[in-house]
Amino acid sequence: MSAMDASHEAGVESSAEPPTRAEARARAKVPATAWISWVALAMMTTSSVASLRAAPTMAVYGLACVFLYLVPAVVFLLPTSLVSAELASGWKGGVYNWVARGISKPMGFLAVWCQFAMTIFYYPSLLGFVASTLAYVINPELASSGVWTAAVIIIVYWSGVWVSSRGTKGVAGLASWGLIIGTLIPGVVLVLLGTVFLGQGNESAAPMTADNILPVWAGLASLVLIVNNFLSYSGMEMNAVHVSSLKNPGKEYPKAMFLAMGMVLLIFILPALAISWVVPADELSLTAGVMQAFDAVFANFGAQWLTPIVGVMLVAASLGGMLTWLAGPSKGLLLISRQEGYLPPFLQRLNKNGVQQNILVVQGIVTTVIGLMYALIPDVSSAYWIFSVITTQVYLIMYLLMFVAALGLRRKYPDHPRGFRAPILGTLCVVGFVASLAALLVGFVPPSQFGGGNAGVYFVIVGGGALGLGLLVPFLFYRLRKPSWKQDAPTEEATEA
Repeated sequence: MSAMDASHEAGVESSAEPPTRAEARARAKVPATAWISWVALAMMTTSSVASLRAAPTMAVYGLACVFLYLVPAVVFLLPTSLVSAELASGWKGGVYNWVARGISKPMGFLAVWCQFAMTIFYYPSLLGFVASTLAYVINPELASSGVWTAAVIIIVYWSGVWVSSRGTKGVAGLASWGLIIGTLIPGVVLVLLGTVFLGQGNESAAPMTADNILPVWAGLASLVLIVNNFLSYSGMEMNAVHVSSLKNPGKEYPKAMFLAMGMVLLIFILPALAISWVVPADELSLTAGVMQAFDAVFANFGAQWLTPIVGVMLVAASLGGMLTWLAGPSKGLLLISRQEGYLPPFLQRLNKNGVQQNILVVQGIVTTVIGLMYALIPDVSSAYWIFSVITTQVYLIMYLLMFVAALGLRRKYPDHPRGFRAPILGTLCVVGFVASLAALLVGFVPPSQFGGGNAGVYFVIVGGGALGLGLLVPFLFYRLRKPSWKQDAPTEEATEA
C-alpha cells in the first residue's frame, strides 16, 4: 500500500461518520468474553425453578414427599436439562427453531404455542396462591373464599397487563430478589422453626418412620400429585441458552445442573417436610398450606405477628415472577407468528411501547373467565389443583416435541457444531418422553385429594382445557392462516421492550 493510499484511507476513516447505535452495540459485543461460572448458572437455574408454592401439595404425603420429588427429578428434570443444553448450544431461536428443524415447522408452532398457552392457566394458579397468602395478611377466613380468590386473580392480572403494556423495564431484577426474599429466607425460617418445634418434644403431624418413605398405594389416583412436580421442574429449556457462556460447557454444564438439582430438591423437600410436621394432612389447603404452616409455627413460639410479614414476602416474590414472565412467552409467539403468519394481524399488533398488547388482552379475557371459575367451584383447593394440572398438561406437549426433535437433530445433523453434547442422548430422550407422556396421561385421573368430586366433570375440564387449548386452538390457527398474515419483524425497540 502506498503512502498516498494509506493517507487516503486514514482520511476516509477519520472523516467517517460516528457509528450508529446498532454498529456501536455490535462492536461492543465483539469480545464476547462475558463468561459465567458454572456455580452462577446453577444459582440462575435454581432461582427460576425453585419455589415454596408447591410445598403444601407434597406435604400431604409427609416423609414420602422425598421419594415423590426424587422420581420426577431423575426421569424428567435431568433429561430436560441435558437435552435442552445440547439444543441451545447448537441452534439459536429457542424451542420453535429446535422443533421446526428437528420435526417440522407446524410442530415448531405447536411447541411455541404450548409454551405460551400454559401461562394462561399458570397465572390463575399462581395468583390463586397469591390470593390465599394475601388472605392471611388481611383475614385468614378469606383463604377459602372463591369470590376473594377470583377478585384477586382478575385485579392483579390486569394490573400486570397494564404495567407490561407500558414497556416497563427492570422488573427482571424482581425475580432474582424473589428467590432470596420470597423463597430462601421464608424457607430457611420455616425449616429451622419446624426443627425446633420437633426438638421441643412436639409430635410430628405426619409419621416420620421408615415405613412412610414410600407413598401408600391406593390405586392410580394416589400418585396423581406427582404430575404437579413435573411443572415444578419445568423451564429448564429456557436456562439452557446460557450454556454458550460457560468456558468449558462439556464439563461445567453437567456440574451446574447437578448442583442446581441438589439445591432445588432441598428447597422443595425440606419446607414440605416442615409443613407436614406442623399441619395435619386433612387440614392442609393446597393454596394456603404454606401460610398455615407459618401461622402454626409462629403460634407455637408466640410470634404470630410475623405471619403477615412472611405473607407479604411471598406475595412480593410471586408478583415479581408474574411480571417477568407475563410478556416473555407471548413475545416469542409474536415473533414466530409475524415471520410465518401463524396469527391474524390483530394479534400481531404492537402498542406505542412495542408491546404485544392485543395478545395480552385476549389472554387476559381468558384468564378472567378462568378466575371466575374459582368463584363457581366451591372448593378453592380443587380449583387450584385443576388449573395446575391443565398447566402441566399443556406444557408437557411441548416437552414431548422437544425430546423427539432432539433425536431428529442428532440424526439429521450429526456433525453440526454444538457447545455441549448430551451423553447417552437417545436414552435421555426416551426416558424424558416416556415420563412426560405418562405424566400427561395420569393427569386426567382425579387425585385422591379431589374428594368426592365427579370424576367425569374433572376429566372434561382437564381434557377440554389441555387438549382444546394445547392442540385444537393452534390447529385452527394453522389451518386458517393466510399469506397476508406474514409481517415484517418487530422493530428493535419492540423486540427489546
